[in-house]
Order: sequence, then structure tokens, then C-alpha cells
Amino acid sequence: METGEGNQVALEYYGTGIVVAALAKRLKTWQFVIEDSSTENLVPYSKTQPDIFKISQLAPVKDLKLLVKDYSSIANSALTILINSSTDLEILKSLAEDDGFLESIFHRITNPKDPNATLFSMLLSNLAKSDSFVRLLDLKRPTVPSLSPTATNAFDQLLDLFNKGVSGSYNPKSKFEYLPYLFADLAKFPSISTHLISIPDSNTPPLLTTFTPHTSPPTLPLPLRLGSTSAIRNALLSVPSPLETISPLIPHIIPPLLLPLIGSDPAFSDSETDLLPPELQLLGPEHKQETDLQVLNNIVESLFLICARGGDAAKKAVKDMGAYPVVREVHVGVEDEGIRESVERVVQLLMGDEVEEEKDEAMRRDGGIELQVGNGERGTGMKPKETDDDDDKIVEIF
Repeated sequence: METGEGNQVALEYYGTGIVVAALAKRLKTWQFVIEDSSTENLVPYSKTQPDIFKISQLAPVKDLKLLVKDYSSIANSALTILINSSTDLEILKSLAEDDGFLESIFHRITNPKDPNATLFSMLLSNLAKSDSFVRLLDLKRPTVPSLSPTATNAFDQLLDLFNKGVSGSYNPKSKFEYLPYLFADLAKFPSISTHLISIPDSNTPPLLTTFTPHTSPPTLPLPLRLGSTSAIRNALLSVPSPLETISPLIPHIIPPLLLPLIGSDPAFSDSETDLLPPELQLLGPEHKQETDLQVLNNIVESLFLICARGGDAAKKAVKDMGAYPVVREVHVGVEDEGIRESVERVVQLLMGDEVEEEKDEAMRRDGGIELQVGNGERGTGMKPKETDDDDDKIVEIF
């Protein structure tokens, strides 16, 4: 865009008195004089006309990067603009690949007194749509006094920040509930998923368990539940094969995955209840089943991935923890074909051999005629669904 056209567009969209845009004749760059109210007035354009922030080689974006360091009210508006406009690939690239800008974000989001910590976490979650963000695992940072001294890279510091901040005790102004979206995006990379699933030692659970307390109850904020279950699912999907190494993970991860699937009055027999982990046996009528279909699907697909990729030992461990009656109740109670298909894939892995034996016995008894077995339905001999585009779909905020 020519500079003259840029000036006309800027004035048309920004409005006289909102932004004073002066073309420096020699430097050929834009200079913006923006006050607090002016920045706030620009926010609507970041959703409806993000291209206006791309004029003169992204000069407005460069200025907004500086404004996030300004007074909290100005930084608030600047961050909101960047969050909304970061859906544009060119702006996303400019933000996500700027290490200096990222360092300024990390410095502020880890400050226990920063009033805009939630907005910083939302912006980081959007920037994780860039594949370049995988470098956070190798991006060294100075230790932060309020975080673990062993967290010396950007990824581990954000993970520790989320773990300590989700209760609101780290920064009273934020619970960092949008950060799980960042981890869900990054978990699609093998290096990140391996980092999350690896078990450091016999006394330390894997980092993936950071997300398990936030799968339930449904009263938790949806971004927290959806981001956490997406992070678990994506890590299980992308970790390099084989997955036999996840067996030690099962006691940590299966109970919190089953918990959101159980309703307030499940139709479990006594023997089925006895299979469940103790913390799931006496939940009480106040306990509610997860209602969001995407969260439910994340959980059921996580169970499928553990069984499908973890080998016979993983299938047996999941089955022995009572997973079958739990997913059976989901199949009965949730009227969504996508969820039911996902459940049937899990059942095929957990109970497929027993169903086939039951069918074979029925055929022998009845002269080779195949009969319906179990609950009046044909045995769930479904072939596992091929991975489709939805398997790589990552949650978006805006």
C-alpha cells in the first residue's frame, strides 16, 4: 500500500482526533500519537478491519507492541487489539517470531502484580497457533523468584505459572484459565508431548498431570476444562510411538478422565462400582456429568488413544479401573452421534474380545445363526475411525 493511501485509510477508519498519523518524509515510517481513550477507540477495528493495522509494513503493530508496556489501561486496550488481530497470519507471524516482544510478555505475565495477566495469557494462547512457538521449550529465561527454580525455559515457566496461578493465589487479578489453550496447541509437537508425558522419576508424576485436576466439575470455566482436556488428548495423539511407556501414567490420569463422564445417578452394579477407583465410588447427587460435547469428546478420545497406543497392558489397566461401565453410561445418556461413535471405539478396544466370544458362543448354540448380544444390540465390532482433520483441530479463542 502506498503511504498516501495508508494515510487516507488510517484517517477513514480511525477518525480524526483518534490517531494523529504523520508521515515522516525522510524515514518513510508512520508515527502514532495515541492516548488512552484513543487506544480504546481502536479496539472495535481490530475485529472488523484488522487490515488497517498492517499499513506501512505493520507499523501500527510495532507501536502496539510497545504500548503493552505502558500504563495498565493503555496496555489493556493494546493487548485486546493484538489478541483480536492476531488471527491474521501476517500479524501472527510478526508477534510470534519476535523474541524481544515475547520476553516483554513473559516478564509481565510472571509478575504477580500485573493487572493484565489474563489478557497476556489470552494473547500467548493465540500466538501458539504459530508453529514457531514450539521453540518455547528451548527458549531460556532467567529464573523467576515466584516460580520453581528448576523452570529455566519459557514453556516450563508458563506451565508452573498455570499450576500455581489457576487458584488465584499467584496473582489475585488472574487465574490464567486461557493458558491451557497454549499447551493444547503446543502438545501437537512430538518434542512437547514427550516432555509432558515423560516420567522424571518414581516420585514425580509426569507434567501432563498438571491438567488433570481441571477436567471436572462442569462448574469450572469452560476454557479451563476445554483447554486442559485438549492438552491431554493432543499430547496422547502426537507423542511418538510406541506408547507402552505411558503405563505408569495410567493411575494418575484415568480417574480424572473418568470423573467428568459419570452422572449423578449412574446405573452401575455393585461389582462395577467396586472396579472404580475409590475416589469415584461415592460421588453423591451433587456431582454432575460434563455437559460440553467437545470436552466429552476430548476425554473419550483420550481413553481411546491410551488403549489403542498403549498396548495390551494399557487396555487391561484401563478396563480394570472400571472404564467400560462409565463409557457405557455415556453412550446411553449423551444424545450425540459423534460422542457415541467415540465411545463405541473405546468399547471395541476394551470389550471386543469378550463380545466376539459371546457372539461365537451364541452362534454355536443356535446352529451358526448370528444373534444379537448384550443390551439387545449387535456387538460393537466397529473398525477404529481413521484419523481425520478433526484430530488436528486445535481450539481457538477468537
